[in-house]
Amino acid sequence: MSSIFTKIINKEIPSYKIAEDNNFYAFLDINPLAKGHTLVVPKTEIDYIFDINDDLLSDMMIFAKKVAKAIKQEIPCNRVGVLVIGDEVPHAHIHLIPFNNVKEMSILSPKLKLTTQEFKEIAEKISKQVKL
Repeated sequence: MSSIFTKIINKEIPSYKIAEDNNFYAFLDINPLAKGHTLVVPKTEIDYIFDINDDLLSDMMIFAKKVAKAIKQEIPCNRVGVLVIGDEVPHAHIHLIPFNNVKEMSILSPKLKLTTQEFKEIAEKISKQVKL
């Protein structure tokens, strides 16, 4: 059975796409901790991040770095943090979260409620900055 992320990659479920290449897909988290909170997933459905082969995992971090730089250009923040939990969805993924204070990186923090228009505007701004 396909994960929700595979369905997003296959465009069976809509998303606010930030970037895509042959191996990875980045899109806004629909339950964000901050504006610009983005998920980076491999297109290959692999449950656990540490089961990804070394070359693909290395490439995933390089892809995430490019997305994080674009987020930092468009979202006011001190840094873009990386969070990997691996328990929420059975498909490896990286959270890229813009933050000013480390407390803002807690996955248990209240989620933002953004409108469809806000998601679209954020995705458009960040995606224009991604240099793949």
